[in-house]
Amino acid sequence: MSKAIDYLNPELPAGLRRVAMPVIDATPATLEGYGKLVADPTQCEVEIVQWPATGTRPIDAGTGNEAGTTQGVFVSEWRGDILYGRNEAVGGHYVLAYATEPEKASETHARKPERMLLWHANYHPDGGQLFFPLDHRPFYVPLALPGDDITPEKFVCFRFDGQHGLYIHPNIWHEGVFTLEGTQRFFDKQGAVHARVSVEFAAEFGCLLEAEIQA
Repeated sequence: MSKAIDYLNPELPAGLRRVAMPVIDATPATLEGYGKLVADPTQCEVEIVQWPATGTRPIDAGTGNEAGTTQGVFVSEWRGDILYGRNEAVGGHYVLAYATEPEKASETHARKPERMLLWHANYHPDGGQLFFPLDHRPFYVPLALPGDDITPEKFVCFRFDGQHGLYIHPNIWHEGVFTLEGTQRFFDKQGAVHARVSVEFAAEFGCLLEAEIQA
């Protein structure tokens, strides 16, 4: 069993190197394989993955995918140098990113962040996930294609204009949604089982993933 991750106190070491993510505009073409743009969240179906068989006999048809979805509001909020995420759909509260080295990060100022430094990502093997911007402001989402052989260099940071949401397929690496400044709310809908597979960049690769914020 893996050790539980403390998402609000990751205790990252000082002096971590940075791996730059390319920042590209989210379009139907660039999101191919990762997911799709969503204009109407009420018309977006969330994929639910059938529970895997552990032996040679298959899962009975119509079973193993009955947990359905859960939904709520995902809040992405910068407090000084620290970006927090709060997912009401699953009761999660996380440090998503930093605007400077974690050991220097402070919540006591109101300067706009110029970059985001990502320390963790995950994927959900049980289902897809929808994020739709309720405040219609631009945002970022770092993504990587499926595979447990993940490395920092495989991540791409997608830039959204705030007029469309994002639906990501099951098994896509991600880490919530990243407002570019202040506080932003998103409608979130995802698989109710909420299984999570993680990568910790600092612990596994000695780095943080970096994306410059282009407002």
